[in-house]
Amino acid sequence: MDSKSITRSFLSVKTDIPFSDKREDPSVIDPTGRIKIIFSDGLDTSTISDGIKLYKVKSDWEEVEENVIVNLDENSPSIVYINKSDRTKFAEGKEYKLSITDKVKSSRGISLKEEFTNYFAVDYLFNLDSEGILDLNKKRTLMVCISDIHLGANDSYAEINGNRDALVNFLNQVRISPNVKELVIAGDLIDEWFVPMNLDTFNGKTQLDFVKSVAFNNKPVIDAFNNIIKEGKVKVTYVPGNHDLLINSEDIQSIMPGISEARDVRGLGAYTPPDFPEVVIEHGHRYNFYCAPDYSNQSLTQTDSILPPGYFFTRMATSSVIQGRPELNVTFPPVEKKEMDAVQFLYFLYWTVWKGLITDFPVKEGLDEKVINTGIDGFSDFYAINDVLPYQNSENDYIDVNLYNGIIETWDERQNKNLVSVKIPTDEAVLKGAFASHLDDQSSVQFFDNPNSDKRIVIFGHSHEARVITSFNGKQEKNVYVNSGTWIDKNKCTMTFVVIIPPKSEDSTPVYVNLYQYSPRGNIKKLDSQALTDMK
Repeated sequence: MDSKSITRSFLSVKTDIPFSDKREDPSVIDPTGRIKIIFSDGLDTSTISDGIKLYKVKSDWEEVEENVIVNLDENSPSIVYINKSDRTKFAEGKEYKLSITDKVKSSRGISLKEEFTNYFAVDYLFNLDSEGILDLNKKRTLMVCISDIHLGANDSYAEINGNRDALVNFLNQVRISPNVKELVIAGDLIDEWFVPMNLDTFNGKTQLDFVKSVAFNNKPVIDAFNNIIKEGKVKVTYVPGNHDLLINSEDIQSIMPGISEARDVRGLGAYTPPDFPEVVIEHGHRYNFYCAPDYSNQSLTQTDSILPPGYFFTRMATSSVIQGRPELNVTFPPVEKKEMDAVQFLYFLYWTVWKGLITDFPVKEGLDEKVINTGIDGFSDFYAINDVLPYQNSENDYIDVNLYNGIIETWDERQNKNLVSVKIPTDEAVLKGAFASHLDDQSSVQFFDNPNSDKRIVIFGHSHEARVITSFNGKQEKNVYVNSGTWIDKNKCTMTFVVIIPPKSEDSTPVYVNLYQYSPRGNIKKLDSQALTDMK
């Protein structure tokens, strides 16, 4: 939000901090004790005190004037500074209104064309130290959310190795912080997908054995989580992701006894804090064609299998990465876009997406070699990439597929089973499922723009792309969507986390939704901060 500026033959003004003219959408600034205001002309000093006011905005929208000192810059008659009269910083966790009226005049008698009225909220000086945030007086109110840790059973291919020590340090800081009330793990804690094609994921044993082997391989991380859980001061909640959608409650409790779990349909879950109904946290794969629980192979496996096609792609991609993404050396069987009905056209789109994925992540084994070792979720055979790649029957031009036969026709039914509130059209789901932006859009589609939803803050993981997006719903209420990012080693932006800070008192307005990045040295960098001021 740019500073408001009045030009032409009137006095104009700008400030050294970003402002907003919307009370419900204030700019967020770091703690400061001074505001610099720059006018377009030298001022008549006798008009300053009556024309510049600062107000603190309370939860009932009452505006209480603050005692401030307005000083003229010694070197420039067009610059003034606002300080609190006691020379302290503006209060953290509070919203303020700055008002500059036409009573302020330049030395030539020029005034503002209209009142300069803007709102800002002062963020907290955030930290995870044992002393905590001073303005919160050791009160536990913060909700911290992380996701996409991807703990693996074998460091030769696991996605988190280098960042593991930093994660342990981060969790230890969460434990000792006097301000953290909840820690939410928004999916992909355990990685059951990122395994080379040729390997037996469970090594001839059970899923429970696999989970315990992951815990053993990442013992410092699991110990850090368990220390938080055992101490009991911070509630820890686990929400399943797609890479751990088969991991059940027994599995999780075997390595993290006492952890809270948020589950609904098998392989899915969403968490809303009991005292914060406007918030929802989930992994986000519920809305992804390639990663949401899929039921189309149950007749093949004769089990309640839910593994989606993204599982097979990830196995292939893992091998491609380990092999150094070798040169593509395959010939795709021809699939042509001929006269076809709507379903066949969608299978053509599905083939197009798979062809692109295979091209981007080629493997030495090619398309026909049966090298994908399953032994998971009812699958027991070895499969080739061609088993998931659609093909065209040369006799009738019909596009078919071996695995996930019927995945197009059953998408709406699948969404019903997976509790998707607002149905995503099949063509959109097929074509856009691989894009992070499509997941981001679902925050609005499923929640903010959904008249049956009361959510104002949505946190997803899944895409590994940490970001904050704001919007306004039909009631003109501000909403905040955050993607919590990831902790894997090889990511452009990694070791990110989200913090929600509710109002610190009954007469305070701002709820802060902040995105941070942790560093190997334990430093914390703020990436974005938003404030909502009309949540009760």
